[in-house]
Amino acid sequence: MFTSLANSEKKHILYIFSETLKSLTKSFLDRGFIWLLPVVTSKATDPLWPDPGSSIETRPELEIYGERVRLTQSMILHKQILVAAGYEKIFTLSPNIRIERRERASTGRHAYEFTQLDFEVREAKREDIFRLVEGVISELFDHLEECCSSIFREIGVEIQKPSTPFKIYRRRDLEETYGSDWEIQASTTLEEPFWVIDIPREFYDFEDFKTGEWHNYDLILPGGYGEVLSGAEREWQYEKILYKMGRDRVLLDSYRYFLDLARKGLLVPSAGAGIGVERLVRWLTQRKHIAEVQAFPRIPGFVASL
Repeated sequence: MFTSLANSEKKHILYIFSETLKSLTKSFLDRGFIWLLPVVTSKATDPLWPDPGSSIETRPELEIYGERVRLTQSMILHKQILVAAGYEKIFTLSPNIRIERRERASTGRHAYEFTQLDFEVREAKREDIFRLVEGVISELFDHLEECCSSIFREIGVEIQKPSTPFKIYRRRDLEETYGSDWEIQASTTLEEPFWVIDIPREFYDFEDFKTGEWHNYDLILPGGYGEVLSGAEREWQYEKILYKMGRDRVLLDSYRYFLDLARKGLLVPSAGAGIGVERLVRWLTQRKHIAEVQAFPRIPGFVASL
């Protein structure tokens, strides 16, 4: 482990990681976002159900003051509560604990402990988030070109800024073209980052009952690197949330505070997403495995000594 950390390539990658964080956080702050600290333990966290892309083996819990809490799987519900409290634009660097099935170690994309740049915007729509993210990524490439060109050359990578706006595809169209493994097949085939919309997922993603369309989105990276961002416009109406939770067989007890806010009409429309920082840096540095961009790898099936 120490040898890996001490080699020059690892140092180059972690330096690029640091500059990536510098650029991302500056871009959000420059746009008027408030930077908040994350929530690590909570009685309510993302159920990750019935997301077809989820492969959670177990959901770690611990007892605090006689209460059972879970380690955060994502801060989606907390973000909704914050914007309902009057925060217009927020972001956090949020640690996520997702104990993936062991076989996912071989994908190169999965870690059981990772960080998301999680953000939310009050009253935003899907297209607002598209333009925001595309601008942030464009600024990131400009920054890395300025600060790190020689370092990228040292690790054998050429910086190629993607063109914007990114193309948009419907999930069902990609399934028809590429089959059930559409994410990786399309990622391998297409040469620029692209948006995928209308993905059946958890209760908090906005679903138009009249049209059957989900107002959500993933950002997929080319070169086989796959999904790096997942987000949506949010549900905020009590009866609709309650119905969807029942449909998805989500246990209500852990979500009482969230549901009480919705019942009182205090939730508001918003949209946001989480950017997988390690996945983003893996793509930028063109590494084969996400372990190569983590100082202390957290890979499914392998528990590090530290």
